[in-house]
Amino acid sequence: MSTIPITKRGAEKLKEELQRLKHIERPAVVQAIAEARAQGDLSENAEYDAAKDKQGFIEGRINEIEGKLSAAKIIDPSELDAGGKVVFGATVEMEIEATGDIVTYQIVGDDEADLKHGLISISSPIARALIGKEAGDVAVVQAPGGERNYEIIEVRYI
Repeated sequence: MSTIPITKRGAEKLKEELQRLKHIERPAVVQAIAEARAQGDLSENAEYDAAKDKQGFIEGRINEIEGKLSAAKIIDPSELDAGGKVVFGATVEMEIEATGDIVTYQIVGDDEADLKHGLISISSPIARALIGKEAGDVAVVQAPGGERNYEIIEVRYI
């Protein structure tokens, strides 16, 4: 399995979710299954079926998170020294040439991406166009609505 890049913040969020699943949700669903079993006939017990389904989801998510964390390469953007180039973890301020709007994005792992918070996935078209560029460069992005140009104003490692 290849390594998966993830920011320090993203790894912490996954670890928190894993702890919550293992220590809160897993015991709760085990208790729900036990209570549903105590009601008798399992063949027509909707509570039992729902609890078993939830247990399957929780166990699957635990396995998924553990797999991601074991393959993760944790990157702390504040410790990067990429000489002003856009790399994984960098925060990039840029101007959309067509509108003059200023946008700021941080390039993060696939699981961390959240456009509303300015976090874009390393595998997104914008991030792929930005990688390797530096302040003053123009990144050309092939978007569904056509080609978009972004002029990089500043690259920060925070």
